[in-house]
Amino acid sequence: MKNIVIYSKGGKSDFAEFLEKEIDDANVRVVEDSELKDYETLNPSLIIAEKVDNLVDTLSLIKFKVPVLFVGEEFKKASVVRAFAYDFIRTPVDTEELLIRVKSMIRIRELMFKIRQVSTTDELTGLHNRKYLQERLEQEISRSKRYGLKLSCLLFDLDFFKVVNDIYGYSWGDVLLKSVAEKLKQFIRKEDVITRYGDEEFIVLLPNTSEDQAFLFAERFRRDIERMEFIPAGEEERHPITISGGISTYPCMENVEEDANTGIRDAEHALYNAKKRGKNKIVQFSQLNLGE
Repeated sequence: MKNIVIYSKGGKSDFAEFLEKEIDDANVRVVEDSELKDYETLNPSLIIAEKVDNLVDTLSLIKFKVPVLFVGEEFKKASVVRAFAYDFIRTPVDTEELLIRVKSMIRIRELMFKIRQVSTTDELTGLHNRKYLQERLEQEISRSKRYGLKLSCLLFDLDFFKVVNDIYGYSWGDVLLKSVAEKLKQFIRKEDVITRYGDEEFIVLLPNTSEDQAFLFAERFRRDIERMEFIPAGEEERHPITISGGISTYPCMENVEEDANTGIRDAEHALYNAKKRGKNKIVQFSQLNLGE
């Protein structure tokens, strides 16, 4: 669905009906120009600023994450537009020209979305990658600071994964990784974030989740992996699979400035401890002696 939002004084547009009729799979909404600053709440594919009061002042306050098409008698040179794509069409509007420009801007949005998706997605598992993780982790920590919420970080590592590759080949290692990724997807909530962190490592961010709640989540997942049926081709019996995990929760330590890297390092430390204890275990960072 192409979500086109037109911002116009009085909430009226001269060409909303035309665009909805001419563009396939389009949802066109006309909104009061005063609401432009809150455009993200409507999740637009394209913004059309048709009749906006005090446009220069408004633009100085907004950074657009979607293309913007301005419509008017003139586009003042003093206007500074912070957007990855924008265009201007002069009134009176030629509808054919309008249609071409709108379609072009929507296409730019689609291409930018695909580029971002490719750059932040792990090709094998379809999960988010480390680049996306870093962005989201910083955002979630900021949100946790602002609202006083807990944020838990779970780092999982498949035990003896090298053995699977050595015995059955890398293709079966890939099958196992994809299977684990699919299981993780079934466990999480909509607001949670899963990433493939390393070759056989996965990180799950659990917003508004305490360390004890995260431990229960991780334990359920560990037991599920322990029971999973992994039978490579040609084998008669399942190959046993286990996973180890480390948990850190923000905020963790008093009077310590913590950031995204701190949370991951704490989870890594807890995971390392789980491996030392014989694998197939979940360890909470807060339960460690810092000298371990």
